[in-house]
Amino acid sequence: MGSFSIWHWLVVLLVVLLLFGSGKISGLMGDMAKGIKSFKANMKEDEPDASMEAQAPAAPPAGSIPGPAGTAHSTTATPAQSNRPAA
Repeated sequence: MGSFSIWHWLVVLLVVLLLFGSGKISGLMGDMAKGIKSFKANMKEDEPDASMEAQAPAAPPAGSIPGPAGTAHSTTATPAQSNRPAA
């Protein structure tokens, strides 16, 4: 019950061909092939850029803010420094 036989797949293929026609399906496959070729070409063009980034010196970004470990005091208020009255 869980698997389909070859006859099920042939019927599905026949219905798809009747609905869309062979010209429409071949056009879609051609468009998909063009898209894949374009994607591969763009990926090959991007590879030299990645190697150029690896050769560039690593510098910290301008205006970076050090984390809490880089400061001498904490910016959070302790209960003694709070302006709320004690309950």
